[in-house]
Amino acid sequence: MRFALSEEQQNEMRQAHYDGAPGVLVSGLIWIVAALMCYQLGISKAVWTLLIGGALIHPISILVTKVLGRSAKTNKTNALNQLGIASTIWLILCCAMAYGLFLLKPTLFFPAMMATIGSRYLVFATMFGRPFFWILGGCLIVAANLAFFLGASPVVAAGLGGLIEVLFAFRLFAIASKPAD
Repeated sequence: MRFALSEEQQNEMRQAHYDGAPGVLVSGLIWIVAALMCYQLGISKAVWTLLIGGALIHPISILVTKVLGRSAKTNKTNALNQLGIASTIWLILCCAMAYGLFLLKPTLFFPAMMATIGSRYLVFATMFGRPFFWILGGCLIVAANLAFFLGASPVVAAGLGGLIEVLFAFRLFAIASKPAD
């Protein structure tokens, strides 16, 4: 398999997927729902909210992207599709490990997931050709470490992850709405 990256492929990804903004927003909202579930019903329900909701991020964000007038589809020959699939496989494996951490020590789940999602956004910097994703990913990774080392409650950790993503989603929508140079 040969991976050849071009700016045209990144432009296609940005155009088709609205710069990834719908996915970041949907993910952030799911984190916030998980924080609310944690507060109201406990960490077990919150963990399942994030895991099940996380599995729905892609289809929901595709729907949102299409409602916003973008195709949410790229050419099959776009090599960045392979990068997206590879990072999704990695994401699923990390979710399984985060769940394993939850079984050992429940308070580790949300920081582990935040670091996982933050790390995936680093891949999005290449997929979308947007350094903005380095900042988003870095913020989530730093927040994950702070939550872990400061012993933040699961509600706070989940809420922090959601807040960061929602705030960055609004900025990303603003970037994506600007006309191309």
